[in-house]
Amino acid sequence: MRIYDLIELKKKSMPLSKEQIYFFINGVTSGEIPDYQISAFLMAVVLKDMNDEETYNLTMAMLKSGKVSSKGNINGITVDKHSTGGVSDSTTLIIVPIVCSLGLKFAKLSGRGLGFTGGTLDKLESFKGFNVNLTDEQFTFNVNKIGAAIAGQTEQTVPADKKLYAIRDVTATVDSIPLIASSIMSKKLSSFADIILLDVKYGSGGFMKNKEDAVKLALSMVNIGNMAGRKTAAFVTSMEQPLGNFIGCDLEVENAIDILRGNVDNDLAEVSLSLSAKIISLAENISFDDAMQKCRDVLKSGVALNKLKEIVTSQGGSTEMFNNYKIKTKVKTIVSSKSGYITKIDSEKLGNANVMLGGGRIKKDDVIDHTVGLELLKRLGDKITENEPLIKIYYNNIGIIEAENLVNTAFTIEKNKLEIPKLLAAYIDNSGVNWR
Repeated sequence: MRIYDLIELKKKSMPLSKEQIYFFINGVTSGEIPDYQISAFLMAVVLKDMNDEETYNLTMAMLKSGKVSSKGNINGITVDKHSTGGVSDSTTLIIVPIVCSLGLKFAKLSGRGLGFTGGTLDKLESFKGFNVNLTDEQFTFNVNKIGAAIAGQTEQTVPADKKLYAIRDVTATVDSIPLIASSIMSKKLSSFADIILLDVKYGSGGFMKNKEDAVKLALSMVNIGNMAGRKTAAFVTSMEQPLGNFIGCDLEVENAIDILRGNVDNDLAEVSLSLSAKIISLAENISFDDAMQKCRDVLKSGVALNKLKEIVTSQGGSTEMFNNYKIKTKVKTIVSSKSGYITKIDSEKLGNANVMLGGGRIKKDDVIDHTVGLELLKRLGDKITENEPLIKIYYNNIGIIEAENLVNTAFTIEKNKLEIPKLLAAYIDNSGVNWR
């Protein structure tokens, strides 16, 4: 078997067998296939696509390129949730303690932020001392003892994906649903979760820019998960504006804590509660409404807030953030240049404004400033008058001019109010797409 022949087959839109796909991934992992032939193969996939069976086999081959965690002696149903990322998406900090408070085990492998989207691990490190580098033994112990562990992936987790993603990133081969789906699901399947719920974002602040592509990606990933024997479902949610009112690690953590205290009248709370309720519904085979009531009850009682504290302390984190968080940065308020209705918010520009302030990464090894960020004072559909406060910038020593320039062009204000996209656009399981 030669990689040349596989490239030729895919170039002609021919499906590849399981053996051929495993040959490719084994060659990627071992280094036997040179980068230029990997690049050619990836471009052929981008241009000619893969069917469901090929995508599943690619996922499983990537999964088996590294270490797969075993459930071991963990009792009960284990769950995991994955978001494709977005601006002000701090749902993990809310969902994990809610779900664990209701008796499920949450085995969560998360990532760091790169570019305009934030990373869960970075936000967790706002709790000073929080250890995201757990050994397999520590991870399993925490899941078993307190119901949850949130950690980064090790170097042994899906090494083929690391190699492929590095090449995709510099060869314009990122935008392929089979390649995206296999990358995400190979990592999700590497843990021992029985139930996987996906949150696929679309819009200016999401990875997928339109609803239709987000649905295609969600369908592909749900299919992979179910073929692998995991109960898998997905929501497609709007990221046409930042999910929460705050962007930046400390600010987003404080916002999540505020929701766990019961302040739930906002978009971030709505998505977090909906995802939590769906996980409970899938695990307990109860109605979504009944599951939602359970989630609201553990918020109201304070049980979920205490569970987050327990998770934080179990991984070495300080609880200082739970006690009257005080902003220590400089603050600049940007006002509206005109009157009207907010009809568009460019979330990517706002995410990049946070990067300019030092709150995000341009390169993987950049050190981020947890204290900087943005606070939205107005959202889509809101009426605003000229010179009325629009957004606050929290900054220290760098990037304020660049951030201000991005903020000033991120909002579109028009005379007439436009329809706001549904926050929860669709739900997808093995029965297909259910539009909401």
